[in-house]
Parts: sequence; C-alpha cells; structure tokens
Amino acid sequence: MADNEGDVEFAGGTIGGSENVAYVQTLESFFEEAYKKKIEELSEFYPDKRSILVDFKDVEKFDPELADELLDNPEVILKAGKEAIANLGIKNASGDLVVPNIRIINLPQDRNKLVRDLTSVYLNKLVSVEGVITKITDVRPKLHVAVFQCKHCGRMYNIPQEDELYGKLTAPGVCACGRKDYKLLLENSTFIDMQKMQIQEPLEALVRGEQAKTIDVWLEDDLTRTLYPGDKIIVTGVLKLIPPKKKDTSVYGVYLKAISVQKKEKEFEEIEITPEEEEEIRKLANDPNIYEKLVRSIAPSIYGHEKVKEAIALQLFGGTKNKVFPDGTRVRPDIHILLIGDPGTAKSQMLYYVYKLAPKAVFVGGKSSTGAGLTATAEKDEFGEGGWTLKAGALVLASGGHAMIDEFDKMNPEDRDNIHEAMEQQRVSIAKAGIVTQFKTETSILAAANPKFGRFDPYQPPAEQFNIPPTILSRFDLIFPIRDILDTTRDKKMANHILTAHQVAGIINTKVEGIKDEEEVKKRVEEITPEIPPEFLTKYIAYARKHVNPVLTDEAIEKIQEYYTELRSLGSQQDTVPITARQLEALVRLAEASAKARLSDRVLLEDAERAVALHEAMMKEVGVDRKTGKLDYDIIATGQPKSKMEKAKTLLNIIKELQKHFDAVDLDKIKEEAKTAGIDEDEISDLLNILKKNGDVYSPRNGLYKTLEEE
Repeated sequence: MADNEGDVEFAGGTIGGSENVAYVQTLESFFEEAYKKKIEELSEFYPDKRSILVDFKDVEKFDPELADELLDNPEVILKAGKEAIANLGIKNASGDLVVPNIRIINLPQDRNKLVRDLTSVYLNKLVSVEGVITKITDVRPKLHVAVFQCKHCGRMYNIPQEDELYGKLTAPGVCACGRKDYKLLLENSTFIDMQKMQIQEPLEALVRGEQAKTIDVWLEDDLTRTLYPGDKIIVTGVLKLIPPKKKDTSVYGVYLKAISVQKKEKEFEEIEITPEEEEEIRKLANDPNIYEKLVRSIAPSIYGHEKVKEAIALQLFGGTKNKVFPDGTRVRPDIHILLIGDPGTAKSQMLYYVYKLAPKAVFVGGKSSTGAGLTATAEKDEFGEGGWTLKAGALVLASGGHAMIDEFDKMNPEDRDNIHEAMEQQRVSIAKAGIVTQFKTETSILAAANPKFGRFDPYQPPAEQFNIPPTILSRFDLIFPIRDILDTTRDKKMANHILTAHQVAGIINTKVEGIKDEEEVKKRVEEITPEIPPEFLTKYIAYARKHVNPVLTDEAIEKIQEYYTELRSLGSQQDTVPITARQLEALVRLAEASAKARLSDRVLLEDAERAVALHEAMMKEVGVDRKTGKLDYDIIATGQPKSKMEKAKTLLNIIKELQKHFDAVDLDKIKEEAKTAGIDEDEISDLLNILKKNGDVYSPRNGLYKTLEEE
C-alpha cells in the first residue's frame, strides 16, 4: 500500500482532450512562475510533507479565466495541476518525482458559504465553509487506485477510485479479450488515509432561534489526524452527492470533499465593524457614565439586581487573554458567575437575555444536559460506520464565547462533576475507546440554580441548599443569591416596572392608541429600553475582546494586594479563611474586564476598586457565617463554615473518647458530653450528619454511633 497520493495519480494515464492539455500547459507556466521555489523547498521533506498551499488570489492574478474554471470545475483543474507540477520534473533526495497535493485557500467572498447555503447550485463546485467540528471518526484506509485483473486473459487495469466514498467501486469496462469479469487485487492496489468529520455552522452566524445546520466532510491523505472536535475551521472543498440509501427515491444527500482545511486561530468571531462604528465605539468608551450605561443595557425589563448586571457586563468583556507565566502556566481569562436563589426571580430570563446579547453563546438546560452534552465524549454510532467518534459538547462548542447553563443544580452529580476541569483548566481530557485527546473549553459560564427546598435561606451554607458540590461552587468567580424579599416599597416599584413593560410591549406591537398620551408612552418606553442598543453593544463587546488586553498598573496591584492581605489578616484574628489565592485571581480578572469595558490598555485603581466592591457584595451574601458574623470562604469552598467544622471535629473527639469505654456510643451520652464542650443540642444532629457524610462515624443501630477509625 502507498499513502502518497502523488505516486499513483496518473496510473490510469494522463488526462485527455485538447482543452485539458491546454489547462496543463497554463498551469505549468503558473507553477513555474509563482510556486516553483515553494515546490523545491517542499522537495526536501517530500513525501513526509506532501501538500502545497495555493492562494486563489494568485491564480486569479495569473489568469482570471483559469480562476473561474477552478471554481466551476475544480477536480479537472486540480488534476491538471498535479500533472503540470509533475512536468516540472522536481525530485526529492531519493530521486522520486515531487507531485504534492494542491490545497486551494482564500476563495472569493461569494464562495464563502454557510452550510445552509450549500444548495444544488454548488454541486461539483469549489466552496468554502466555516464551522465547528462536532464529530470526527478514526482514520481508515480508502482505496485510491484499484488494480483489477481479468479472470480470463490476466490483463491488469489500474482504475482511480476518486469519488467512490459512498457508492460502489469503479470497475474497468469490457476487457480487450471481450469479457467483463474481473478480480480486485487488494495487495496490488493503492490506499490513502481518510477520515470523516461533521461540522456545524458557527453559532454567532445564526439568527436567534435558528437551528445550526451540519454537513459531513471527508478528509484524505495528510489532512487526516490534524483536527479535533471543537476546532473552529474553514474548509475549502468540492460539494458532492451522496447516493440515496433507498433505490426508489430521487432525493440525494451531500457531503464536502475537503481540498484544504484552515484552523481559525482566533476563537472569537470576526464581527464586521465599519470605521464609523469604530468611531462610535471609541466615543462611547470615553463616556464617564459608561458603566452605568452598560448596567442599564443588561436586561432592562428585569427590575433591580444592579450588582448582578454589573458583574454580567464585566463577564461579557472578560479578562486579559493569552497570559502565560514564565514557567508556561496559562491563566484563565474567562469569568464564571452563578446565580442562585428563589424561583420566579427572572434568573432564567437574565440568562437568555445575555445569550441573545453575547456575540457567541450556547444556551443549555441542566435537566436536559449530561456531562457528555456539556463537555465531550466518545460514542459509537452510524456516523463512524460502526466505529468510534469524538463528539464535542456545549462548553467545547462555546469555546471563545459564553455558555448559559440554566437549572445547573438539576444535572446528575456524575455528569456535573465532568465540568471541573472545563471550568478551571479550560480543557476537557478524553480517554475513551482508545481515544486520548483534549478539547478547549475557553468559555465564560453563566449558570442559574434553584434551592432544593424552595427558597434560599441566608442562614444555611449554599452547598446545603443546592445540589452543587463545593468543589464546583469554588470555581465560580462570583456567586449571587437572588432573593424574593417581601418589601412593600420595593414590591410596588417592581410591579410597576413589570406592568409598564407589558403595557409598552402591547402598545408597540398592536399600535393601540388612547391608553396614554404620546409623552407618557415615550417616557415609559425609555424606562425599559436598553441604554445601549443590543446590536451596537454586541459590536462594542466584540471590539473590546478583540483589540484590548489591559495590563495591571502598580496602583491596581496595590489596591488588590491591600484588600487581600487585610482579609487574610482578619482571618488570622478570627480563625477563618475569608479569601484564598483563587479569589485573588478572580479579582484580577474582574479588574481587567473593567478596564476592557472602557477600552483601556491599563488596569487603573478604579478598576481594582470595582472588582473589590463586587467581591465584597458577594461575600456579604454568601460568605458570612451567620452564627458568628465572620467572613468565611470555607462556606463556599468546603460547604460548611470553619466554626461548624471545628465543632464537628470536637464532636468526633468526644465520640472517640466515649468509645474507649463503650462498644457503641449512645446519642444521649454524646449530647451530655457535647453540652459541656459548648455545643448546643440542636446542632448535634446536623454535626453527626456531617461526620457520617465524611465517613468519620457510622450508626450500627438507631441511636448508637461508632467511629470508623481503628483504635
């Protein structure tokens, strides 16, 4: 077998016809003039490297008519091109003729299509499609040039199998002996590697509510083994037909035979911004009220929650990208936010608003998502003809953008645990079915969760109220409880805001007149209209993410360092841990996002102060031990305040001491000893549950307890 396409391309003879000979001659002049040096450089590595990139613009510049023919009859021109290169007579060190694969790139704009645009008009023509890889198969050998032997006279025929990916083999016609009975000689035939993948339209290219379309892509030879699910790519190829599975139908499928594949280095979408819009963007960035305007542009129809909206606004901008420490450690720039609280407080509505606003976003529901659906998996299905394929999940597909996860608490624990690595290291490691690889999940997560027992209780640790492990809670930069508080003044304002929104929507949509005078209607419309139009805000965010990567100033470093050390010092005095190094990095990300929001390349003192204020707001809500009044990050990081864990350790020591005298310790005896140690009786049941959950004690019989530790 040979995996070098150039060795066998001309087994069936040169292409025929005077027109095709003319193409060969024209292309020979083209390669002689524009690409001979590159082919000579390639010859040093041939056949290990056996492809040459040809820019379509070069072909168009050399001969516009040839360029048009390449678009409309690519296979004829590419075959003629390989023969033209062969005619140059360039050889490698071993004396083999250098005939590389020709990879066309940079097609004209009118041939850059979405998957949904690939109609029958483009059959057998050259097109480019941008997309994200969702599935990919193992590499398999494909019959490239089949060698047939006549069973009667023994004559041999080399028949190229160029496009028989779905159909039957192409066999010779009638033999010279007048028969048509052949035997396929696999040992004499030539094979090349092939791989099949599926790409999905870029999510940012869709109009909201549309379903992303997919198409199968076939890779051959050295295009294989270079791509993974989650990669954002541009495929240039020939649109081909798939024969129908049923014989009595006239409906065909399509696939794309790849000619070249280019990875998009920048994960964030390329939103087109005109010079006039750029001027408006910079003008807005210089507005002294930019942050207030950003907050009022995040879900204005939802009343209140200014701190939450401010945090979401910073999340949309994200921290400084591509930061790598001297030791090679990469720093996560993306900000994760969790909204927890009472049902009916517009958490899901806020997520969906951000989903519509973000330039690139994926929205998933916790109930309908699995670990594979969020991260990635290997699965066996018809796509791989019974083989294993790698499938990218929501966080992989959202890489470079934002992922909204509603009902985060409703996922199965084993599925939810899969996102630990995806959140912090921003990658997913897969080792299944013999496939070992990693996918990028460079994604900001905005998640929402509801309490297990109906309403959020500020006196209970979040980990006890939600089916979310502390290990995941601690990976969120900010956690905000959204509570439904009974307050007459606030309730009246909220009701008026909601009802006004309904009224305005009705007036706008139905053109009803006479309900309010024009000035009043205009005033009410302004109340729920985003300060910055959503379309323009999307471009503003995209521009900031693409062009701005701010650096910390000494003043910002001093402020964050001062805040961190003060809290650590307070923790030493109170015997708690109010902040950790993970939150220190979160403060840096928030400060950088604050600078990006005004298109500044420097993180100033005001940015650090904004980050500190958001962190303080979070800690006051979910980081305070309500019984002691102390700041304690252990409430989030471990699920329990340190004071409670200290009492649990004390109770464990009591049981150990009592167990020296009793085989199993009676609950009443535990309560008696715990009282002398300053532990209230109403806390004992909760503390015993913690010890049982941690595996420190067990109950052999009702009312009796033993430690698991060997005495």
